[in-house]
Amino acid sequence: MKIGLMGGTFDPVHFGHLLIAEVARMEFGLDRVVWLPAASPPHKQGKEISAAEHRYAMVLVATAGHPQFEVSRMELERAGASYTIDTLETFREREPGAELFFITGADAILEILTWHRHAEVVQASRFIAVTRPGYDLERLKTVLPPAYLERIHPITAPEVDISSTEIRRRVREGEPVRYLLPESVRVYLEKYGLYRG
Repeated sequence: MKIGLMGGTFDPVHFGHLLIAEVARMEFGLDRVVWLPAASPPHKQGKEISAAEHRYAMVLVATAGHPQFEVSRMELERAGASYTIDTLETFREREPGAELFFITGADAILEILTWHRHAEVVQASRFIAVTRPGYDLERLKTVLPPAYLERIHPITAPEVDISSTEIRRRVREGEPVRYLLPESVRVYLEKYGLYRG
């Protein structure tokens, strides 16, 4: 059993996130991809983020039509910061025979040496580092030790220039966001008045 873990703030989830998850699933033959909205991301401390329940609900409606995508409340129900090592250890207990693949962007992988208990994180999972076309993969080799590089598998996803930050800005300023994220998520944003300031 191969399980992809897709962690993030997802504030909001958009087509870029969905495309990354699907490319990783196909390229690595993942049996399923588990989405893990973070309750309290350590790298976003002090920044304003939407309520966890809203972000969880948006991922639910965005992924509902995909039979290999599922959404977990694991990080939402854990007290304190959402550390990757805690999530990986919990998955190891629940799925002892599974091969875990943590899906993230190549830029985030460049920061892995700053992650909580990073040496254990690298041993607990393989990493799918998603890059954009033209990304210089040599950057990974100049920053990370060889033992880490052996556990990291870069893949290139089609470039989709969408960010959650830009979507929030557009909503706040009354600009359209249709076709940047699933229609179900756009409707959810409207219904609950998210990002309107």
